[in-house]
Amino acid sequence: MGERRIISVHSYRGGTGKSNITANLAVLAAEMGKRVAVLDTDLQSPGIHVLFGFDQDQISLTLVDFLWGKCEIQDTVYDVTDRVCPEASGRCWLVPASLTTQAISRILDEGYEASRLNSHFDELMDELDLDCLLIDTHPGLNRETMLTSAISDILILLIRPDQQDYYGTAVLAEIANKLEIPAIYLVANKIFSHVNETQLRERLEEAFGYSVIGMIPLCEEMARLGSRGLFIREHPEHEITHELRQIAERILAT
Repeated sequence: MGERRIISVHSYRGGTGKSNITANLAVLAAEMGKRVAVLDTDLQSPGIHVLFGFDQDQISLTLVDFLWGKCEIQDTVYDVTDRVCPEASGRCWLVPASLTTQAISRILDEGYEASRLNSHFDELMDELDLDCLLIDTHPGLNRETMLTSAISDILILLIRPDQQDYYGTAVLAEIANKLEIPAIYLVANKIFSHVNETQLRERLEEAFGYSVIGMIPLCEEMARLGSRGLFIREHPEHEITHELRQIAERILAT
């Protein structure tokens, strides 16, 4: 077994494809023989469980229940291996967030104590014997996300070729640098077909100072899927699937 890793996937704005990419990377990791769990900390707008085929009524305890002290973090874990990658040599788990109006309203009003979550990461990884913990964050600049990112081994910043994303990601990159996260990478998503990818890669790396480890094109197949499932399952030979596989290999290389 290689070195275990905590990997946060973050973006300045919503709609960058963060949850889709996180879920697909998790399944690819399981196919690589890794034991991986996905933690949905986008508590204000959760939804990664949908990508794994879970309805809310199939979920009894969530990450919110743990944060409010109602249960242990191990009680919020769901094994999704047979559901999303039954032939994988590894395993995949999900720690979902709550979709109830009450829970989301309370999170919006009170926030949550990030230190309680951070202090239990090792416990969760030991309990499941994880190689990798993938964290789907809440987009933007907020205290809880920054505190969680600070204890990550790898931070992936998603960016679209959009001027607002450039400005916002520049701020995120500056803060991430101050947090002294061991490895920070960029993934460019929803790239138009007419864009020169080599020039875009060079421009992003020069502007932000971090390596671009993925260039994902804008495509109709992804939009048509509409988060109703995992792209890599629906389109196993698509160029996006190949690009996601290369990202997974890069961040999980032993």
